[in-house]
Amino acid sequence: MSDQQTQTTPARRKFLTGATAAATGAALGFPAIVKAQGPTSFRWQSTWPSKDIFHEYALDYAKKVNDMTGGELKIEVLPAGAVVPAFGLLDAVTKGTLDGGHGVLVYHYGKQNALALWGSGPAYGMDANQLLAWHRYGGGRELLQKLYASIGANVVSFPYGPMWTQPLGWFKKPITKVDDFKGMKYRTVGISIDVFTGMGAAVNALPGGEIVPAIDRGLLDGAEFNNQTSDRLLGFPDVSKVCMLQSYHQNAEQFEITFNKTKYDALPDKIKSIIAHAVDAASADLVWKSIDRYSKDYLEMQAKDKVRFYRTPDAILRAQLDAYDKAVDKRKDNPLFVEIAESQKRFAERVVKWDLDTNVRREMAYNHYFGKGAKPAAKKA
Repeated sequence: MSDQQTQTTPARRKFLTGATAAATGAALGFPAIVKAQGPTSFRWQSTWPSKDIFHEYALDYAKKVNDMTGGELKIEVLPAGAVVPAFGLLDAVTKGTLDGGHGVLVYHYGKQNALALWGSGPAYGMDANQLLAWHRYGGGRELLQKLYASIGANVVSFPYGPMWTQPLGWFKKPITKVDDFKGMKYRTVGISIDVFTGMGAAVNALPGGEIVPAIDRGLLDGAEFNNQTSDRLLGFPDVSKVCMLQSYHQNAEQFEITFNKTKYDALPDKIKSIIAHAVDAASADLVWKSIDRYSKDYLEMQAKDKVRFYRTPDAILRAQLDAYDKAVDKRKDNPLFVEIAESQKRFAERVVKWDLDTNVRREMAYNHYFGKGAKPAAKKA
């Protein structure tokens, strides 16, 4: 025998020792000992105060993931400001300070103004669900990935949860004409800043939790946030009794779930699949919950809080569209903005036409059953 045949390397001795131990354990009937990997924990932050229904939506999504993974991935969600300010979420997730978060794309408007096209504006007539359809099937997802790469955002983004048309806002008195905005101290965000600035307002972009205190201190004359439930929970009826409904400034917004890309990429494929399916499940559930909660708070704000709701005049809606077009024209030097806007416009021309031609308007049926002259409900025997 050669030296090569008779010598045993350290690596081979280690292998033989392990094999012998395993064989001995098997012969004696001992179970094999496998080192189990513990659950992965992700720390998130939302961009919403803990009392807002939006933070509840973030908790709802986290619970779905936690339940569906059987605890293999555990997401903990903190409210706005717990780690970073609401508008600092994208940076925190990119750097890994947070593992993920829940917010809206328009809150990153300062990084790249094309992000406002995911919900801040009239969306060429689309509603929020149609805008999400564009994102999923019309090229929006790929454009968002391209946009985030252009600003060095190390995130995986899941837009979801279509929002209802947001009110024009809360004011000291009803808004009846475009000139009412001239000199008004008004709160909004995203490209809506340009829209209302173009209509004469002095705009201040504030996170949700700071709006009502600003109105109370006289720093704002008017403000919009989102919906009847959020507005009520945040205290708008305490500082104003006039709310104007319907607007084009945020006609098609949705929420955004983000993960730090490095940490997301390290997850098993099974967990990634659950994350994606949980997004869709949470999106549908969010819509159903919002229908129930918003409609209840709409009635209760009138009955209990004595809020008066008014419909925004058509002249103001037309002025918003004109101001939006001018704001878009100012961004022709941003190739990504132009590319995204044109993609949305092509999709909207097709789907909004289909929607308007296909879906029956609901006013006639509603008035038939609940309007003036409607037949009273039959009494039970």
